[in-house]
Amino acid sequence: MLSDFPSYPTIPASDLERARGFYEGKLGLAVEEVTDAGVMYRAKGSTLFVYPSEFAGTNKATTAGFRVTDLPGTVAALKARGVRFEEYDFPGFATVDGIARTPVGSAAWFKDTEGNIIGLVQID
Repeated sequence: MLSDFPSYPTIPASDLERARGFYEGKLGLAVEEVTDAGVMYRAKGSTLFVYPSEFAGTNKATTAGFRVTDLPGTVAALKARGVRFEEYDFPGFATVDGIARTPVGSAAWFKDTEGNIIGLVQID
């Protein structure tokens, strides 16, 4: 049933103006709509919604993800804009310069200004 409808991530922000600076300035997302409830951003064929919430940054897992075609290039471009990538080192899983190999390709993660984890993936 729900496969007939679009889906979009909803991302909490404790400071919506600070978050807007990050999503628009650092990530380069285009504003689709601004409402009293938050900001809807456009990303190729999809949207994501950033809204005010006191619970921002409390999720310990990936909040939203982007599928990219050139992960090293995307990571480099975002680093040049001041985005700091997470480094992980778990048994059988580690990042090198912010990028990890996964069973389906490569992935990288960063946190927004609100502490939410955003993922990037390049599928093999």
